[in-house]
Amino acid sequence: MIAGLSCICKTGYKALTTDKTSFTCQQCPTDKPAVTNDGFGCIRCPASLSDEGKCLCSQGSVLVERDINGNLLDEARCETCNGNGPAFSVPNSSGERCERCQASFINTSCMCNPPNVLGGGLCFPPGSLSTNVNPSVNFAQLKFSVQSAWFIKNLYSSSAACLVFSNLTACQALGNMCVMNMHSFSGVSTDACGLFNTIFRSRAALSSPQDISYWRVNLPWLYYGDEPGLASRVLQTDPVPIGFSFRGRNKNTEIKLIAAVYTVSGEFLRWENVGGGNLQLCPETVTQQAAAFSFGTAYQESCDLSVSELAQTYPEPLFYDVFMDFGEGENRKLLPLPTLVYNQQYNGRFINQESMKNWYLSRRMFLVDALSGREKSMNQPKVIRVASSIKIKFQLVPRTQEGQVFPPLMTVAYRDVLITDIKTQTVSTTFSVEYEMDQNEARIKTDTALGVMGGLAVLYSLLKTVSWKRRIASPLIDVETMLKFLLFYAGDLANVFFTVTVGTGLYWLIFYKAQQFVSVLLPLPAQEEQFVTYIGCAFALKAVQFLHKLILQLSVDVFFIDWERPRSKASRPVQATGEPKRDPSPVSIWRTYFVANEWNEIQSIRKISPTFQIMAVLFFLEVLGFSNLALRDPWPTLQRSPQAYTPSYSLTMRYGLTATLWLCIGLLQVIFFTVFHEHFVEDKIRQFVDLCSISNISVLLLSHRCFGYYIHGRSVHGHADTNMEELNNNLKRESESLCGQRGLLPNTEIQTFQVAFTNRLRSQYDRIREPISRRNGPSRLMDASTGNPFDQGIRAYHTMNHFLGSIIDHAHPDMDYIVKDKLMFERVIGMEFLEPSEKSIFYNDEAHSFSDVLFYGNEATLLIFDTLFFCVVDLGSQSFVLAAVLTYVQQMIFRLIRVTLGRKNLVNKTLVDERFLI
Repeated sequence: MIAGLSCICKTGYKALTTDKTSFTCQQCPTDKPAVTNDGFGCIRCPASLSDEGKCLCSQGSVLVERDINGNLLDEARCETCNGNGPAFSVPNSSGERCERCQASFINTSCMCNPPNVLGGGLCFPPGSLSTNVNPSVNFAQLKFSVQSAWFIKNLYSSSAACLVFSNLTACQALGNMCVMNMHSFSGVSTDACGLFNTIFRSRAALSSPQDISYWRVNLPWLYYGDEPGLASRVLQTDPVPIGFSFRGRNKNTEIKLIAAVYTVSGEFLRWENVGGGNLQLCPETVTQQAAAFSFGTAYQESCDLSVSELAQTYPEPLFYDVFMDFGEGENRKLLPLPTLVYNQQYNGRFINQESMKNWYLSRRMFLVDALSGREKSMNQPKVIRVASSIKIKFQLVPRTQEGQVFPPLMTVAYRDVLITDIKTQTVSTTFSVEYEMDQNEARIKTDTALGVMGGLAVLYSLLKTVSWKRRIASPLIDVETMLKFLLFYAGDLANVFFTVTVGTGLYWLIFYKAQQFVSVLLPLPAQEEQFVTYIGCAFALKAVQFLHKLILQLSVDVFFIDWERPRSKASRPVQATGEPKRDPSPVSIWRTYFVANEWNEIQSIRKISPTFQIMAVLFFLEVLGFSNLALRDPWPTLQRSPQAYTPSYSLTMRYGLTATLWLCIGLLQVIFFTVFHEHFVEDKIRQFVDLCSISNISVLLLSHRCFGYYIHGRSVHGHADTNMEELNNNLKRESESLCGQRGLLPNTEIQTFQVAFTNRLRSQYDRIREPISRRNGPSRLMDASTGNPFDQGIRAYHTMNHFLGSIIDHAHPDMDYIVKDKLMFERVIGMEFLEPSEKSIFYNDEAHSFSDVLFYGNEATLLIFDTLFFCVVDLGSQSFVLAAVLTYVQQMIFRLIRVTLGRKNLVNKTLVDERFLI
């Protein structure tokens, strides 16, 4: 039969070879039934046969099948080894020859006679160590223990040989068994770690290798000690004696790690450079695996591995003592890496999953253990233990300017895999390298900035609330006032959060990517949670402000004052007398419809192109590769090789980069629009004001009860209903200054004003407008006795037109107004110091601030809202494309809402028929 790559004959058959390629088996004759150990001969046995059909000798004897010349004997002999002096010989492990017995046996013979104890091929004196050892391995995740065949065979002998004979290999083997038991302490002193610590304490009087108090002569270094707070002293006291630099002549980004490798039986194999897959189980390319040891590159690779392949690749575990290697030649030094084993228990507690003050640091680790979970009667292990997470963390020395770090910490988490179907089972594993710095100072600065700016936001919101109260002419502080304050505060606080978060993201982006000697390191993902919360707050509050402004814009009172008067009279016959009678010709409504259409069109215009904004941002991020600036590595390169390792994104830098890029492109668009486009191409706001003058129509906009905006559109020519020739002549006269100026006051050009009405004027406005309000309200509120609602509305429109026109013409002394300039401070804080108690006030407004009731005048709010929307979607999905699509959809939806509801508000407030709004 064929076994592996060789051929084996059945029991009782010897092998025959006729040439180099053929192989046959021949049955042994009955007088020589046994097969020799080499399988090529048949022989008689002096005693019994084994199950394999070979000769057996009694204990203490060796089997001899050939003479001194190598000739096969007719009958095998059993030669007894002389266990007495001076020979002191015993059969070797294969029973083929006699060899000198182990030194621990040699006293008077090679027999380990009572009361001596035989264990692992050694003879121990009585009382040296109790034979009652605990060979169980605890698999805490599975909540059971296994009586390990390896521990049963080797635990006592390794412990006794280490304690009695200081055998280096035995001490290493015992240490390995403690490592396989997760370095755990329990109330049982006879398990692997209990025996190790017993021997460790017994060596307290001896010197320590390398003057390390946690290390004992002939023992492996497994623990750092159990003093409270020791972990923080080890990890945060003495910096590593080298500095890291990202660029310049002293560039140093290479992390050199080296490991001492031991077999499970305690033999030292070799020194091995860490990298290239020895600690990384995932099968990545050499280039990608090497990126893990480039300082500053946040590395993480995860994969699912076959349990069957792991068991075949690692039938016995290898153990690693990892050191940081620095210096060359005589100056070369090795710094041990402290290890934190998540699975380590202390009296049943997972102490290394608690706070740092309870940590027990250790040394030595393994990748895969398919040995300790094997019971004696099993062909395959019952449990396999795999290092599912290996993490090396570097911590930067506070306020360092030379790239100094504390000793790195290696954290290992093992997973216990219960074998059910080994061929189909998989296990996840991760290898990562992290870099951390103390973020308390940065967090304090951020919180301080938020506190100070948040306090200023409270004052500014109070100022806005006071201004709002003045503009609605209400001195009472009620629930509506408190709600209004909260709405104002939401917008101002959103600006605070936005400013602080963008500044923070930009700070990390610039200082991390541009530094030479390492002085700052990025926040870890867990440390970014508070930052992401701030972004979420900014977005939520900005959304509240945006919706608040949108609702206000959709409820603005609008009225078009038509200054046109009949120019001639038409004749018509009177039926009773037959004499002609002259009636005034009606004033055309088309000019009003035309102005209303233009107002409807400019309600949703913006100072930027949303489509261009999104496409430009995507172009920079995805095509030019600006997104690579947000990767967790120190390299400010836009293009990366496909073969190179790509680290994860820093949410802080990704947000800072995206928000800054969005704002910069938006601001450039605003500058282009206001400086170039409006001056040389088209300025729709000023064009609307010009249209009002040509159409002989003024516009009154009331954003508050007693405050709003007035566009003076009264024609200097007196009439706008005219033919083309007269219209052109009028425009020519105006360009040649042959007529008056368009301003409200004589010899002025100012046509736009902010208006503050008296309470008396507003009350009269509401009384005239009441029929219009009833017309737009529910039908059950209408009074049928008052006539046709439409006719009422027409009468109310003409009454309002006449009333407002007479107000502008100073025809009502009790509701008169004055015109004045706003103080600089009033314009800055957005509040009027004078209250219009006796006379209304018209404030000159050359800045056309009536655009505040349009999207056009709220570009800052819209730009920040779009920025936050894009960033929030991107941070949640990690996809710039998805964020761009959803941002575009959001913009279109709100634009549609603004246009649709704005049109309805225009129809309701101005009596313009919706059918004439294009």
